[in-house]
Amino acid sequence: MSDSNAPTPLPAGAEQVAIDGETPAERLAGPARWVVVTGTLLSLVLVINQLFNLQIMGLVLIEGRYLYILGGLFLALSFLIFQMRGGKGGVPSLLDWLLFALSLACTGYLAQTAQANLSQGWEYAAPQMAQYVSVVFFFLILEATRRAGGLVLFLIVCFFAFYPTFAGHVPDPFSGFQSTFMQTVPYHIFSAESSFGIPMKAFGGVVIGFILFGAVLQRTGGGQFFNDLALGLVGGYRGGAAKVSIFASGFMGSMSGSVISNVLTTGAVSIPAMRKTGFSAKTAAATEACASTGGVLMPPIMGATAFIMASFLSRPYVEIALAAAIPSILFYWGLFTGIDAYAAKRGLRGLPRPDLPRLKEVMTEGWPYIFVFALLLYMMIGLRQESSAPFYATALLLVVNQFRARFRLNKQRLGNMIVGVGMGLAELTAILLGVGLIVGSFSATGLAGTLVNELVFMAGDNTLVLLAMGALTAFIFGMGMTVTACYIFLAVVLAPALEAGGLNTLAVHLFILYWGMVSYITPPVALGAFAASTMAGSNPIATGFEAMRLGGVIYIAPFFFVLNPALIGQAPAWEVAVALTSALIGVAMISSALQGYISLVGPLEGSAGMPLRILLFCGGVLIAMPQTALVNLGYLASFLLGVALCALPMLIAWRSNAAGPNPA
Repeated sequence: MSDSNAPTPLPAGAEQVAIDGETPAERLAGPARWVVVTGTLLSLVLVINQLFNLQIMGLVLIEGRYLYILGGLFLALSFLIFQMRGGKGGVPSLLDWLLFALSLACTGYLAQTAQANLSQGWEYAAPQMAQYVSVVFFFLILEATRRAGGLVLFLIVCFFAFYPTFAGHVPDPFSGFQSTFMQTVPYHIFSAESSFGIPMKAFGGVVIGFILFGAVLQRTGGGQFFNDLALGLVGGYRGGAAKVSIFASGFMGSMSGSVISNVLTTGAVSIPAMRKTGFSAKTAAATEACASTGGVLMPPIMGATAFIMASFLSRPYVEIALAAAIPSILFYWGLFTGIDAYAAKRGLRGLPRPDLPRLKEVMTEGWPYIFVFALLLYMMIGLRQESSAPFYATALLLVVNQFRARFRLNKQRLGNMIVGVGMGLAELTAILLGVGLIVGSFSATGLAGTLVNELVFMAGDNTLVLLAMGALTAFIFGMGMTVTACYIFLAVVLAPALEAGGLNTLAVHLFILYWGMVSYITPPVALGAFAASTMAGSNPIATGFEAMRLGGVIYIAPFFFVLNPALIGQAPAWEVAVALTSALIGVAMISSALQGYISLVGPLEGSAGMPLRILLFCGGVLIAMPQTALVNLGYLASFLLGVALCALPMLIAWRSNAAGPNPA
């Protein structure tokens, strides 16, 4: 189907950043706006008081009470932010206000009785009044999950939330310990293993600070700086507009942690620029979708999921970020080389020099952002202060902002920023509380251990079969869940089975994170590709398949690092260097094979084109993934075999390129 088809509406679950020129934060007006501003500020004060132990007005909270107040406040705000029939902003209805008030009332009760809950074990023996409150709060969580996460996530959460009530009637291996409805619901609300378990603990500990930092950075000109920096660095080279999209979306995605909002934010600039320089509509949209998807996997922020991973693994977040650095580099390197091959094959040039910002001027104006990032990284890596680092960086950013007239926050901008932060936190809270119900059900029924044993038994001793099963499971659940929700579910169900197969624990968790992201660029769902196609005016399905081709490395890289932990830094330095060098060469060959053109060499065309591309692809895999279960040869033999397979296509491409290399 052609790229000329009319744009289609965004699919369900795709957040629109602006409608009729207004953002959701600007559309929220009247009393609801003031309530969201007040609630967000009170919540941030609560978080700062708890994390820094300030004891404001003598306030010292046990963890359970702190999480009830924090989660309950944002749950209540979600009913004012998300409309009953979908969408953000607008004027809340009377029912929305009633649900808001009911959420606050339940939150007050849960916070007041938190100490009794802890000392008396209410998850197993709650008094009657507490049971009634837990039922009301349970259904409020489900409704908030529906509004914030969409119908598919809501149905999945509902199924698993009620699973303990019929787990005994399900055939093996999915049967588990059965409970009554009035036993299940109090467990969900009062247990530290369900809604207020690991996901919410991570949210209340470190996630909220980084979400605040990312939002403030974007609102104070950080997004513009990184976009200009990318333009100045690569905008003038062939395919420069697409390469700018790769850099800019990587920066922005790392800050926002949301694929859809990243597409709709940076895509507004990058997609028209790509179209102007000769990219087809579907390729422009696919490039933006891939770049935005990879941003969520890119340190130093990586969205909320990486912090929850750190909580699951009981490791410092810095270790997660450092381990994710090499896979992220491989993904973006594969995308970059693929775009370069695409541009070279079609003779596309870069953006005109007069249209590009001067790098010196960009750095002169934007150096404070580099300094703020340096402070953030120093506090995280050098001082190991992960929970407080984003707050110090945010404070410095706000101070610096007041000396920059172009992005200085006035009353309106400040209000929109606070509302935007509140919206983001309320959305994440609603989803985390809902997904926590899934975790709680596996804990209540004992199903997690049963599934682990069954998966290991089905795979036998074949690690690749187990990984393939894991990849397929992650992909399927990724189609119906957000990244964070998908990861939490798979960390409980799938990760233990992969670890039982002898795989590196950290590599396993990154593996399921990557495969949970695949659905954003893979039809039939492909929310990231569909959102980008709406902006480019391309056919959504065609855009999805183009994104698969451009971002093909995302399907392969997880197998590289889960089978070779050196690619996540889990090896001596020399081994990491060798593995990274090999992987970069191999990924470049894989991307070239997918595009049918080898950069700086020539095209793979004609009747022999497809066989040569297959040879190049296989050679790239062998070069990038040495010493694994796939290859029973030593590293050197595997590498040399890969080089030999790549040599023939490169030689033929070089000979066929009689007209010389395309202009850079």
